Amino acid sequence: MQPVIQTDIITVSSSAVQAIRELLNERKLEGYALRLFVSGKTCSGYQYGMSLDDAIAESDISFDADGIKVVVDNASIDYLKGAKLDFIDDERGKGFLVDNPNLALSCSCDSGGDGGGCCS
Repeated sequence: MQPVIQTDIITVSSSAVQAIRELLNERKLEGYALRLFVSGKTCSGYQYGMSLDDAIAESDISFDADGIKVVVDNASIDYLKGAKLDFIDDERGKGFLVDNPNLALSCSCDSGGDGGGCCS
């Protein structure tokens, strides 16, 4: 099990920190932060967005994850509290993964489409 950077907002795995650090270095983006946000919700849960950003608003919530600044906007923070950001490179593919305990069980498309209209 790899070490994680635990904060009051989001847990960031060491592999995610390393991947972010490599992206920032490759693109020569000194002073940039990783912005994590919720961009919508679907039948299967939240959709997440990420960007490398140097325009940090006063209303943004930010924290340090082993030298990497992570930023979350006010609209997304309630949906992301307690989430874990990881970076995977395995049989599922290669990329960032958000494990979010805030997801309530939503409809299943195998349920005959009676899940409140989200599956048709």
